[in-house]
Amino acid sequence: MSVTETLNEGLKRGYQIVIPAGDLDAKVNEKLKEAQPEVEMKGFRKGKVPLALLKKQFGQRVMGEAIQETIDGAMGKHFEESGDRPALQPEIKMTNEDWKEGDDVEVSVAYEALPEIPEVDLKGIKLEKLVAKADDASVAEALDNLAESAQNFEDRKKGTKSKSGDQVVIDFAGKVDGELFEGGSAEDFPLVLGSGSFIPGFEDQLIGAKAGDEVAVNVTFPAEYQAENLAGKEAVFDCTVKAVKAPAKAELNDELAKQFGAEDLEALKGQVKERLEAEYAGAARAVQKRALLDALDGVVSFELPPSLLDAEAGQIAHQLWHEENPDVEGHDHPEIEATDEHKKLAERRVRLGLLLAEIGQKAEIEVTDAEMTQAIMNQARQYPGQERQFFEFVQQNAQMQQQLRAPIFEDKVIDYVFELADVSEKEVSKEDLEKAVEALDDI
Repeated sequence: MSVTETLNEGLKRGYQIVIPAGDLDAKVNEKLKEAQPEVEMKGFRKGKVPLALLKKQFGQRVMGEAIQETIDGAMGKHFEESGDRPALQPEIKMTNEDWKEGDDVEVSVAYEALPEIPEVDLKGIKLEKLVAKADDASVAEALDNLAESAQNFEDRKKGTKSKSGDQVVIDFAGKVDGELFEGGSAEDFPLVLGSGSFIPGFEDQLIGAKAGDEVAVNVTFPAEYQAENLAGKEAVFDCTVKAVKAPAKAELNDELAKQFGAEDLEALKGQVKERLEAEYAGAARAVQKRALLDALDGVVSFELPPSLLDAEAGQIAHQLWHEENPDVEGHDHPEIEATDEHKKLAERRVRLGLLLAEIGQKAEIEVTDAEMTQAIMNQARQYPGQERQFFEFVQQNAQMQQQLRAPIFEDKVIDYVFELADVSEKEVSKEDLEKAVEALDDI
């Protein structure tokens, strides 16, 4: 077998591989001999089928396997000896299309090599870590929000008409064609008007009702209603309004704290403060990460594989187009061309992606099985009742595994660089931290 270089320009590589017919024939015979003891064929005992008959029966299929294995072996040896790492899957094709058994096999191989990544003095990178503390005002604001989310309802004055946002306590009985139907009746049911809890039009007809009113609510069940016997049917609900209640913010007390799993109000305040400071820390990390990427982008420069740049620019353009056209699903849309702005952003992403990958590889950073399992479980929660199926899907899908592994790996590399870099802390207010986070979108 011979391997001849045909292209070496920048990161582009090309090779011509010639596999002699004799070598292929020998490999086919070797593979058939390996399989011979297990082959059964009519008229022969197991393992006694003549090699010539095996070759006639299975030779073509085995020849394809032999060609593929030979090419894979040649490329593996080439990458080991040259140190090249292909940016994307090499393009491999036979060049003697009129090939027939007994001919040499001629194959062309083309790929773009990943560039050599320059060393970076990570200890020389200076970064600032913003630190924000949760002050009393922030904790109080968060507690007020909790109280509003744990909303109570208090009786309105007798004779007050209900309005959107109020809670009405009702007895109701629903009829279709004059007959009560299963599940269409209830007593002392608390319904918040405007919540969309009932079918369209129901709640609107109770706005303006007073305690003691009898209201006949006329509605039509949606055509796609879950109960087929009611779908598209007109119905009348005879409602008795027993109470009209206005929304009232829950009181900040020990009872409220217990609703959120805390022993008392002081314990809830402590939990809220911890949660706020965890949020602040996450925001500060995002700001520090951007500063690190900006610093790295400013100290490294190397040639980038055009194929990676084109793929990344196309992906960016596609993503931004869908963000601007949220109503369009799938890929049924005009061809989206990457602009110069997309290409510029792609250059930064590819350069930093290759650099972080190189740093992580040299530092022997790996994503553990436990970290992958946790990531899969986090994603699976988005599919209630189908967690097991999602888990199995990811296990069988290498591309999905890579999508989950990549951000974990990047975060671990970022944390590794943070440890080496010269990082100073700066205490800031919540407002200053928010401004720093908002500025990330402006870059």
